[in-house]
Amino acid sequence: MLNQCSRLPQIIIDKNINTNYASPDCDTGDCACGITNVEASHLMPCPKTGQPQEYTTASLQKMADSSPVHRTNFNTIPLNDNYTMCYNTSYNTQAVLNHPALDLLSFFNQPNLLNDIPNKNEINYKTLQQSIKLGLLIPENHTPHIMKTMPETLSTWLHLTDRCNLRCAYCYLPHQNIDMTWQVGKLALETVFRLAVRHSYKKVKLKYAGGEAMLRFPFIIKLHQHAKNLAAEHAMALNGIILGNGTILNASMLQTIRKMSLQLMISLDGLGKYQDGQRFYASGKGTANDVIQSVMLALQHGIVPYISVTVTGQNVAGLPQLMDWLLEHDLPFNLNFYREHGISSDLTEHGISSDLSGFGNLTSLADLKLEEETIVNGMTAAFKVIENHMPNRNLLNSLVDRANLSIPHLRTCNIGQSYFAIDPLGQISKCHTQQHHPIATIYDDDPLTMIQADKTGIQNMSVNEKITCQSCEWKYWCAGGCPIVTYQASGRYDVSSPNCRIYKQLYQKAMRLEGLRLLKYANT
Repeated sequence: MLNQCSRLPQIIIDKNINTNYASPDCDTGDCACGITNVEASHLMPCPKTGQPQEYTTASLQKMADSSPVHRTNFNTIPLNDNYTMCYNTSYNTQAVLNHPALDLLSFFNQPNLLNDIPNKNEINYKTLQQSIKLGLLIPENHTPHIMKTMPETLSTWLHLTDRCNLRCAYCYLPHQNIDMTWQVGKLALETVFRLAVRHSYKKVKLKYAGGEAMLRFPFIIKLHQHAKNLAAEHAMALNGIILGNGTILNASMLQTIRKMSLQLMISLDGLGKYQDGQRFYASGKGTANDVIQSVMLALQHGIVPYISVTVTGQNVAGLPQLMDWLLEHDLPFNLNFYREHGISSDLTEHGISSDLSGFGNLTSLADLKLEEETIVNGMTAAFKVIENHMPNRNLLNSLVDRANLSIPHLRTCNIGQSYFAIDPLGQISKCHTQQHHPIATIYDDDPLTMIQADKTGIQNMSVNEKITCQSCEWKYWCAGGCPIVTYQASGRYDVSSPNCRIYKQLYQKAMRLEGLRLLKYANT
């Protein structure tokens, strides 16, 4: 039992998160791709291997009277009268400390020797080890050692069809009657595994998407069986996920999904009118009831779907209600901000008027836009629901659009790095939203190198190259946002997201939630 009145220093962390080496690969179901070039370590590198070395009790005792130590510039958020959330966005630091632990660290506001700690008999070296490991303390004159870890996963979006039974207000697709053939799909998979082997990846992640991918369910199963055979042939780990709208699932499909060890992502933007207002059938009928029934059916079959939520100006008021439902059923989720695309900004190409008064409570595409105060207030209300029904899992990569506040990284996503999309014709683009701008094809020798070298179209720059991000405390956890959204707003890739002000107001609130979670489940 956690003793909240303890006079001894307490440091509470998530033991499931490795504070030295954060995985650069994203495992959430609906994200576009993994994370690149994690900057993770501030520990001293081993002269022989270059890998970070732990500070052992023996090494700390050796430096106790000779090497001063000082506190790093970490941030704090009070949680209650006894505990404070501490985080350092330059490192992989998230921990809850009690007052004695903070008092101990405050002794090192100026460089001091470990042997000079007041009441040092009450301090064990394990506390000091943990403080250094977390990046709360650091030896004087020590320059942080930057560990750049490339993703181990090659991720591919397989666009199986452009057909869809919905006409969602923000969709970027023209919904043409185009399907991927077996010949193209088979060669696409063989190309992906060939590239994974050539570029030394250890895992392949396949996203079966559309349109509505479930319209081609037998084709998905045929493709994934071939992918499993290729993975076995090349001794490669494999992860497959179906991205669907949740309107045509049935028990037979779910049994097959489970048998094939596939994952499932379902889009759900709200309950009732909040879903119906922006995700509707071609007839204009809302989809909320059908999608909720599909989610419940999946749970009954032992499948826990990822829930992808697109946050817009229209549905943000319904987020608290949705969060309550998702947490009640312990469903993993991601809150993704609306992105305006050329097609979604002119639905007349879909045969739908820009006057959407007949579709739920959405009257205009302008209703979808992200107005700062509206979005922040709605998200804050949703966070309050999470606080009252806190799940025992880290949510820092799920709460604020594409930001991953759980690990430092250089890019928001991996487009142009270790991710690409293959369309029904076998053309390869950097991002699934950029299929109108293919860079290579499955018939090329090394499409991945072509993607990485391309200087046309979308440029996924490192946050270190974004001039307006340089002084931001969040830059290595935010990485500047989606480059497509940034370019649409500014005509540049080297600046921060147009949603920057919204992000900054929400990041600290998200960190507070993580602190409360750590405190709540400290004994588990």
